[in-house]
Amino acid sequence: MKREFIGLILAAGKGTRFKSDRIKLLHPLLGRTMLGMVLDCIKKLGPQKMLVVVGHQQEDVVQEAALYGAKPVVQAKQLGTGHAVLSAKKALASDGEKDVLVVNGDLPLLRPETLRPFLNVHRKQGNSLTFFSAELPDPTGFGRLIQPESGPMRIVEEKDATPRQRKIREVNAGIYLAKVKDLFQALPRLSNKNKKGEYYLTDIIEVMGELGKKVGVYKSSQTDELIGVNDRFEMAQALSELRMRKIKELCLQGVTIQDPATTWIDWDVRIARESTIHPYVVIEGDTKIGANCSILPFVHIISCTIGRECRILTSTMIEESILENRVQVGPFTHFRPGTVIRSGAKVGNFVEMKKTVFGRGSKAGHLSYIGDAEVADDVNIGAGTITCNYDGVQKYKTIIERGVFIGSGTELVAPVRIGREAYVGAGSTITKDVSPNALAISRVRQSEKPGWAKKRARKKK
Repeated sequence: MKREFIGLILAAGKGTRFKSDRIKLLHPLLGRTMLGMVLDCIKKLGPQKMLVVVGHQQEDVVQEAALYGAKPVVQAKQLGTGHAVLSAKKALASDGEKDVLVVNGDLPLLRPETLRPFLNVHRKQGNSLTFFSAELPDPTGFGRLIQPESGPMRIVEEKDATPRQRKIREVNAGIYLAKVKDLFQALPRLSNKNKKGEYYLTDIIEVMGELGKKVGVYKSSQTDELIGVNDRFEMAQALSELRMRKIKELCLQGVTIQDPATTWIDWDVRIARESTIHPYVVIEGDTKIGANCSILPFVHIISCTIGRECRILTSTMIEESILENRVQVGPFTHFRPGTVIRSGAKVGNFVEMKKTVFGRGSKAGHLSYIGDAEVADDVNIGAGTITCNYDGVQKYKTIIERGVFIGSGTELVAPVRIGREAYVGAGSTITKDVSPNALAISRVRQSEKPGWAKKRARKKK
């Protein structure tokens, strides 16, 4: 029978090398925080529960951990990774016979498929402690694994290593699986007599060996996943790897991505098969895109739902909006939050919409602003139409009923309703409701003064 395990993620440190006011683990990676990537990975392994050791900016970290069902453990003073694990003693008091998986929170590239065999080896060998190691071409910054001919294995941190020890390429990856009872028997024996004056969790390997506990090492070939993110350049490298993983996943599901090098797609984005993503596209947040869509270059989509067979043309920005099926948008269109475009509608060049429902089969071809509006089905919006929805204090609504034709250069001064099948003449400023089937024209009478310009020119001389 498999022993149950608990996930314990270390997330108390600030990460000073980031040179940021925000704790390192809350920096975003493809729409998720670094900590969120690690928590999601551990959660997919099926732990009985997850704990997060918090310290710096603990309120924000606790809030992030809660999104993944993890409970906080407070490390009041940051005295090292060994002390961080010891902070969880009370939370694990009733779990002595179970295993605890200890993972640093700065390993966003870690995948469940890499950790599963690690858990299996630990259980199969009946170890009290199993830890991850990897052989790196450049081990700089990592603790080196020392395996003497006699005596227990141990880890020497780089700052404390001799020149000879620094030449060792097999390193500790900062991932441990231990029987809870044995781990907390060994933790009080850690010493802080080192150059940093901290209690290193790495020392637990030697201490448990000295206590006669069975210690095993799992050497992984997935070295790219085991490199922690310590500064912003390393974060950029991690982002690059995660971005390509996401693009590969979508391609294998039947999505065409024409140029992965210029395409940005967040981790939680979903795209159905037979859709095509052209170069220089950015898709963020929890966006969902249906089948057989075409997203052309320089489109930016944030947290939207897009239906089937939609076509989004070049240089379009869509934020927190919904596009139903067979919608065409762009080029140079901007949908601000709260916009809903019903099936079969077309919205074209240099049109901006905000908090608007735009009906089935309706059209707004170019050069218009439609805000705080309800536009019914089969409406035609002429070029240069503006809904005047704001009086400097309050926003007002424009309602355009089914089958209305709005002529070019029209201003609709809200609140106003245009009745079903009505026509509004070009160049009108509409300040009152228009009856169904009516023609509304509101223009200043044109007058002309012959020779006025010529006389004006003479006066200037």
